[in-house]
Amino acid sequence: MRIAIAQLNYHIGNFEGNLQKMLAAVADAKAQSADIIVFGELATCGYPPRDFLEFEDFINKCEATVEALAEAAQDIAIVVGSPSKNPVIEGKDLFNSAIFLADGKVLHRAHKALLPTYDIFDEYRYFEPADEFKVVEYKGYKIALTVCEDIWNIGNENPLYTVCPLDELMPQKPDFVLNLSASPFSFEHAQARIHVLKANVDRYGLPMFYVNHSGAQTEIIFDGGSLVMSPNGNVYDELPYFEEQVKVYDLEAVQAGSQSFEQPKEKMQLIHDAIVTGIRDYFGKLGFKSAILGLSGGIDSAVTAALACRALGKENVLCVLMPSKFSSDHSVNDAEQLAINFGMPYKIIPIKETYDAFINTLTPHFEGRPFNVTEENLQARSRGVILMALSNKFGNILLNTSNKSEMAVGYGTLYGDMCGGLSVIGDVYKTDVFRLAEYINKDGEMIPVNTITKPPSAELRPNQKDSDSLPSYDDLDEVLFQYIEKRQGPKEIIAMGFDPALVNRVLRLVNINEFKRYQTAPVLRVSSKSFGVGRRMPIVGKYLS
Repeated sequence: MRIAIAQLNYHIGNFEGNLQKMLAAVADAKAQSADIIVFGELATCGYPPRDFLEFEDFINKCEATVEALAEAAQDIAIVVGSPSKNPVIEGKDLFNSAIFLADGKVLHRAHKALLPTYDIFDEYRYFEPADEFKVVEYKGYKIALTVCEDIWNIGNENPLYTVCPLDELMPQKPDFVLNLSASPFSFEHAQARIHVLKANVDRYGLPMFYVNHSGAQTEIIFDGGSLVMSPNGNVYDELPYFEEQVKVYDLEAVQAGSQSFEQPKEKMQLIHDAIVTGIRDYFGKLGFKSAILGLSGGIDSAVTAALACRALGKENVLCVLMPSKFSSDHSVNDAEQLAINFGMPYKIIPIKETYDAFINTLTPHFEGRPFNVTEENLQARSRGVILMALSNKFGNILLNTSNKSEMAVGYGTLYGDMCGGLSVIGDVYKTDVFRLAEYINKDGEMIPVNTITKPPSAELRPNQKDSDSLPSYDDLDEVLFQYIEKRQGPKEIIAMGFDPALVNRVLRLVNINEFKRYQTAPVLRVSSKSFGVGRRMPIVGKYLS
């Protein structure tokens, strides 16, 4: 038995594109004498389709794609993820299914039983969970078909669920397991997947073929890393990250566990490659070609520009330097040098006259009140107006350059530096932005060293530094990580040794700035808990405010 894994980059709702991509993979697998080819979860329509699933026409197109694949299932079996209509009136209208196609027809449908409803997942909104479990027989083999989360409740140890699908299938004595997944990227998740698959193999003693998506869907990124597990618990093979690939395996060799290979998992490389993938697919799948961003000479805009250049090509990233009277000469020079190092086009547009026009218009109405954050924000908003005007005029999509630390505590200006169609590093804490810059420079100085080593500053008033109004980023980021990713409350964080005043202040800033984050661009997700669809907080909640 020869089994092909098809790790592909799908496009939500692009039925013809997804179908053609899968048919090409089928032809490739047949040329390599594969008996079965396996695609990912909801491959017909892309994942996550969200409320598109509520449109009957959308579901009909999914079914038409399945029918077209069934016609291609000649001399090879095709296993594909797709929504299936629920014939029973009671319950949800759809199942999330793994569909086994052979001899030109649907041979079997295995429905997903464990429907995640946490973080970015909301599957119980659309799907009915499976309540029966049957293996599919093909060419003398019994195959356990599972969908993504179905393998994440090993022996009923996950308190989110009350059934373990593979436990239900084991009495039917399957020979191997196929798992169709759409498992989103976070920088720790690849290792977690391996841990879960090893636990499954240890429990059941069966080879397992785990197929993941590659590519990005708006803010959600899929890293690939599809896995083949031998019964001895070894990772027989792990496919590349952030790449499409079709690869064929001999079941007997996997059963024997004659090799073991895992991809390297270096955090900064993973984050770098994930963000580059996220930018590239956001632009490519929406039909955009070029980006624009404000380049300040600071670390955040420098890293954003570098990643955009690598995703879109240097000629497609326009950098705009907009110095004010508070901008230091070295910041302008650093920004200009970065653009030159990468070969990106750039413009220098001073904002003094624009800013002065706002001040002259508003001064009679400010009633003699002193300079404060209002005037600081006017500088940021002057830049936002310029960037959005250039974006509108030339069709460049504006990239937001805010990091996760700033977004968390509201250290950004609505309709100013928080403008943009995509937040590139909004899920990267400031301390990791510095590490990412060092990774970008690993083969030579592309980001000027001065940009990395100088004290961070918004440069919105004389001699301003971030440390004037924020704790050190080392302390701030650790408190934020415990609160946002680990969901620890103030008592737990203070018990770790942090100053109570610092903890209470930081947590209050996070909560009172929720209204800003509701208005920001989609944030490319690289952590286990990013701002956006995976973190849903009330704006007017009283907790810690």
